[in-house]
Amino acid sequence: MEKTMKKYITFGEIMLRLNPPNWERFFQSPLLEATFGGGEANVAVGLARFGLNVAYVSVIPNDAIGDACVRELRRQGIDTSLIVRKGNRLGIYFLEAGANQRPSKVIYDRSHSAIAEAKSGDINWDKVFDGASWFHITGITPAISLSASEFALKAVKKAREKGVTISCDLNFRKKLWKYGKSAPEVMGELVKYVDIALGNEEDCQKSIGVKVDVDVESGRLQTEKYRELTDKVLSLYSNIKKIAITLRESYSANYNGWSAVLNNRREFLISKKYEIHNIVDRVGGGDTFAAGLIYGFNNLHSDRETLEFAVAASCLMHSIPGDLPLISVEEVKNLVGGAESGRVQR
Repeated sequence: MEKTMKKYITFGEIMLRLNPPNWERFFQSPLLEATFGGGEANVAVGLARFGLNVAYVSVIPNDAIGDACVRELRRQGIDTSLIVRKGNRLGIYFLEAGANQRPSKVIYDRSHSAIAEAKSGDINWDKVFDGASWFHITGITPAISLSASEFALKAVKKAREKGVTISCDLNFRKKLWKYGKSAPEVMGELVKYVDIALGNEEDCQKSIGVKVDVDVESGRLQTEKYRELTDKVLSLYSNIKKIAITLRESYSANYNGWSAVLNNRREFLISKKYEIHNIVDRVGGGDTFAAGLIYGFNNLHSDRETLEFAVAASCLMHSIPGDLPLISVEEVKNLVGGAESGRVQR
């Protein structure tokens, strides 16, 4: 019944992901594993895996690589009918997975990608939001290019006009903001149209310029600082109904503490903390958290349940190679319910 009731839209750039196998350095061996991923596409996969009716909007080249990308999205149960097929290239990102005290490393090769060079009339936003109830975007898309930032702003304005709920992951990507405008300059305007905001402490500080003295390098987190941070964001943006912040205690590349907080203007909620050892892949953890929040706000009974569901979902994501959150509602609920041992299920 859910599938006929609500339609969820995500919009952004999906890329070809190339990474060396088994925690190798770049070109330590002549192998790179090829998959697809990108913030908003990862959220779309999460929502589809949770059983929701989700369409992904992007601009993807009309070539064999683009075909493979679209096939992967379809395989995950995503509506790809709104994707525009044009442009010269799919963006690429290279990932060298860190281990122990060696951090992970990302190199982008996405200049002049199809979505970076798309024109304002390429996407029909009236058609995109026809019958839609929820729209998700991130701070990555506006960082790609000036035209992409204009796309993003046009999208949220049209979604607001249509009465669609808007969620935004404030994702800050330092390596992308190169076209002359700063992140706060662009995101400060875009966030005026957002209902649900999420991100981490760096995203809040560097995307929208909301600063609180949080020492993220120490590994240990001070929860009260996050109450102050979320209160500041909510006081600056009266349109934001709720904001969630993920809290990562990074002891090493393989061992993180993982939790989150949610401020809904009535209460400040703190989730359970998971100690995640032997991390397989942490890319996509925040996107899975976003998918968990969107699922929870629309299908669970309370913000407390929603927060715990989202944190558990993103915890599980740390066990899966690749960008895409290949998990189910049942698996997430089992973890929320205390099934943390990892015992074989027979």
